[in-house]
Amino acid sequence: MSKTIVFFGSGPVAARSLELLAQEFEIEAVITKPRPEHHRGSVPVLELAEKEGFKTLLTTDRASLTKLFTEQSFASHLGIVIDYGIIIDQAVIDAFPLGIVNSHFSLLPEWRGADPITFSILSGQKQTGVSLMLIVEKMDEGPLLAQATYDIDPRITTPELTTDLVELSDAMLKQVLPAYFDGQAVPRPQEEVTMAASTEPSYSRKLTKQDGLLDWHKPAVQLEREIRAFMEWPKSRTSVVGTEVVITQAHVVSATHDPGEVVVEGKQLLIGTGEDSLAIDKLKPLGKPEMSVEGFLAGRRL
Repeated sequence: MSKTIVFFGSGPVAARSLELLAQEFEIEAVITKPRPEHHRGSVPVLELAEKEGFKTLLTTDRASLTKLFTEQSFASHLGIVIDYGIIIDQAVIDAFPLGIVNSHFSLLPEWRGADPITFSILSGQKQTGVSLMLIVEKMDEGPLLAQATYDIDPRITTPELTTDLVELSDAMLKQVLPAYFDGQAVPRPQEEVTMAASTEPSYSRKLTKQDGLLDWHKPAVQLEREIRAFMEWPKSRTSVVGTEVVITQAHVVSATHDPGEVVVEGKQLLIGTGEDSLAIDKLKPLGKPEMSVEGFLAGRRL
């Protein structure tokens, strides 16, 4: 049996995962999205594939992916999909005798969908993890090969949690895939083996820019979670005394002020919320670098 892998992925999580996987497994091909027209930024998977000399195949959507598999065949018995962003048809799954394994960054069936990492922080839960799942046509409903838990630090941000879960995912793949190739790892239904607190599915979604607008009528504890969860995108935005800012760090204080009211107490900048207040620690004014709240307050009369 060929123990090579066909890798499906597009984003930065995919690129780091592929880089780590290639240390242990032979990559027969990388299937990814092309560089978007007029895109000037990084295209992590394409750049890594070019650097490492991987055979690279480009797909733009579900139809082009399915068409690719009618035109080409692969020696690999297994596919791996991480951070790909394209729905995979059953015909593509069936092209691999062992199917396609997805490394999903939650304890399925918890946080099925597009953004499980962000929603694990938004929910305030204390534990998340990684699930190795055989994909099926229904979104994130396939059987599990393995799960591992991760305890969430109450101050962690989405980028930090992502980095840690990529490392956990890689360790799991390197342990579980050889056993799966040899028939020693057997997939089981999610509800039978999940390590999540509940067997009831929950669902994440793609974020929009609108999600980043801070609503001061929400409780301070929820807003603090949003700031950590939205650190990379869409970022937590508001206006402070006429200055557009992104809040990058804050903490909850037991003080009562009207929602959105800005209060300076000594060197503290407080903003009232629907419950308690939010003390701003760091922020980034529009077009300027991140600064401490002391730096922001210097020279301003509030």
